[in-house]
Amino acid sequence: MEIERGSVVKILRGKGKNRLMCVVKVERSSVYVCDGKVRKLINPKLKNPKHIESTDWKLEEKFMVSDRSIRKALNLIGEAYLCQNRI
Repeated sequence: MEIERGSVVKILRGKGKNRLMCVVKVERSSVYVCDGKVRKLINPKLKNPKHIESTDWKLEEKFMVSDRSIRKALNLIGEAYLCQNRI
């Protein structure tokens, strides 16, 4: 799946390993991600696309307006993601 703004990704490397984050901005050789808690919309984390894994989920623009809405959406997706991987 292609990584674009709003995509929910799993972090594979670094301090945020195994965490779900939302893609805020995509550039040629980098991706900016945030989770609304540790990494806010104002200060997203720059990641190498090789260090993230795309999931099947994507956040709509209406959920990407505040840190709180991103946190809530990622929590719900995280629960579903854990259940899906346990089966």
